Amino acid sequence: MSDYPKFHLLLVEDEPADAMLVRQALIDGKVLADFHHVTDGQAALDFLDAAANNGHGEIRPDLILLDLNMPRMDGREFLTKLRADPRFRNIPVVVLTTSNTERDVEMSYGLGANSFITKPVDIDQLFRAIRTAADYWFTVVRLPKA
Repeated sequence: MSDYPKFHLLLVEDEPADAMLVRQALIDGKVLADFHHVTDGQAALDFLDAAANNGHGEIRPDLILLDLNMPRMDGREFLTKLRADPRFRNIPVVVLTTSNTERDVEMSYGLGANSFITKPVDIDQLFRAIRTAADYWFTVVRLPKA
């Protein structure tokens, strides 16, 4: 993947171990992406607002990886607010969660998620899933400009 331009990825995940695994999967896969991590939906909205206002040097992400179950503001509420904001509604969102319930899949797509990935328990499968998603979003599809 090193032949492709650098992208910006925002991970919204409350579990530090899961965040570390996502980061390591990107490094191992040689994914050229600036990695930003926040721990809940409210922090993600704050990050996006700062990026839109160019407040603290944050850069608008090209892709958001979103956990569903988090404190303060969960992924469902975040996705609802994100899609309601014209500044951010075209940022692709991949739900990356431990849930495998049909209700969560349908709800996520209904709220505007672009993909839904259930986190595999096996670390090799998790790394493969993250690298495959990154490859798809950063090398196959054309992403919208800001």
